[in-house]
Amino acid sequence: MTRNGFVNEDVEKMCREKYEYIFYFENGLARVILDDKYGFIDSYGREITEIKYDYIFNFENGFAIVKLNSKRGFIDTNGKEIIPFKYDFIGDFTADGFARVLLNNKWGFVDTTGKEITEIKYDVVWNFINGFAKVQLNGKLGFIDTNGKEITPIKYDEVCDFKNGLARVKLNDKWGFIDESGNEIIEMKYQEVLNFTNGYAQVKFNDKWGLINTKGEEILPFIFEKVDDFKNGYTTVTLKLAIDKLGKVTPFSEN
Repeated sequence: MTRNGFVNEDVEKMCREKYEYIFYFENGLARVILDDKYGFIDSYGREITEIKYDYIFNFENGFAIVKLNSKRGFIDTNGKEIIPFKYDFIGDFTADGFARVLLNNKWGFVDTTGKEITEIKYDVVWNFINGFAKVQLNGKLGFIDTNGKEITPIKYDEVCDFKNGLARVKLNDKWGFIDESGNEIIEMKYQEVLNFTNGYAQVKFNDKWGLINTKGEEILPFIFEKVDDFKNGYTTVTLKLAIDKLGKVTPFSEN
């Protein structure tokens, strides 16, 4: 049984006497401070890093961000420095094995070996979701894959994360869809689009809503005020109707 994360009281006493501060143990490791420098020890009191860092963060997904001489890098749980200390900011490694890095006010990505998978050139980058990351350059947006390849031109005004293999994109105030190869499979012509569900998407055209399939074919005409999500294979719609003096019912037009 360990006490406060230590194997025994003698080890704990030794560490308490040596270090200025010992943080809580997490997964068998604890941050310590000595002479205003940081490092890690294990539950036996062994230093797994030199106590030399300006600051260190807790481990996330097997890696910890460390700061040295105003630059940041990564260490693994063995204390090995796997990322050079050159970045101005580093985000945590996510479950997919990539971390955002900032250098000279530009963003990119590194993998868990320290390799830069992209040029450090973007104005903003977002974490990977479903194998793709949104990136921004000169006010325009696009996507990269996990190899760092730009699968689209960085040209869109807005982009949304991929869902079911398709992503909503906006260009010149019109929306459409791209696939995971970056192909524009549904024309950029709609005022609004929602994600595909069960093979259909609600889209707005000329101020009216309708439905399209993944081929861009019109399944419901653009005459509705509202088209709800599908539930149990059905959707509900809201339609304005006009009745003339002879009792004829037609879709309402404001023109």
